[in-house]
Amino acid sequence: MDKNTEELFALVEKATAGDREALETLIAGVQDLVFNLSLRMLGTFADAEDATQDILLKVITHLSSFKKESAFSTWVFCIAVNHLKNYKKHMFAQHPLSFEFYGEDIKNGNIHDVPDLTQNVEKTVLAEELKLSCTNVMLQCLDTDSRLIFVLGTMFQADSRIAGEILGISPEAYRQRLSRIRKKMADFLSEYCGEYGKGTCRCANRINYAIQNHRIDPSHQDYTAAEEIARKTMLDVKEAMEEIDDLAQHFSFATLCNSGADQTVYEKIPELNFSVCRKKRVT
Repeated sequence: MDKNTEELFALVEKATAGDREALETLIAGVQDLVFNLSLRMLGTFADAEDATQDILLKVITHLSSFKKESAFSTWVFCIAVNHLKNYKKHMFAQHPLSFEFYGEDIKNGNIHDVPDLTQNVEKTVLAEELKLSCTNVMLQCLDTDSRLIFVLGTMFQADSRIAGEILGISPEAYRQRLSRIRKKMADFLSEYCGEYGKGTCRCANRINYAIQNHRIDPSHQDYTAAEEIARKTMLDVKEAMEEIDDLAQHFSFATLCNSGADQTVYEKIPELNFSVCRKKRVT
């Protein structure tokens, strides 16, 4: 056990004994990661913030049950995954999406006869907001389990052994399912998206249409206004998840490793920007 893990476990013991400062330190260390997982699973900032509150409360109230048999981050992710799989209050649970619906909207949405609704906000900013929103909402076209696998494998780049532990499936099953899901996403992007693939859909051309359909709001930009977490923060968390399980390989942000997916599939979506946002602190 390395020094960082020892210090983390010491914080858990202090927090369990009632040390408020230790508890705040523990929660601060996982809050942004929980929020980002929630955001990708639920699709909107408002729903992600509500779910994050619920998950962190579960972490706090069940802290004494952490047995140090895995990394603290892995334990937190297990709590988050179980909560999010059963979370039915979010918008897309009430109005589910599909790739067929999304593709039809791209093909037949009337983007030309819409007035200027940008409210003098720069179109480049709104195009970026739409791109990030669209990328995130597109995840809602996947079923819950597939979405979890894709997010863990693509955004968090989780090793198959860690991801399998979190999801309750074997590493082999995780790698196989991740490969199929990545191909499904890559095929959709290649067919329809002009930003990431060879499609005709361009964010800059759909700004007013998106505003009209309440997909983005010029006066309230969630994604472009959010602070991005430093890459090192994500790396530190992933390394912590690995060390406790004595894994030989380290995660890489540049490559999609340990998934078993065909490399040609990876090459179709290397730029897919699941940027990591820092949410407002829970009080």
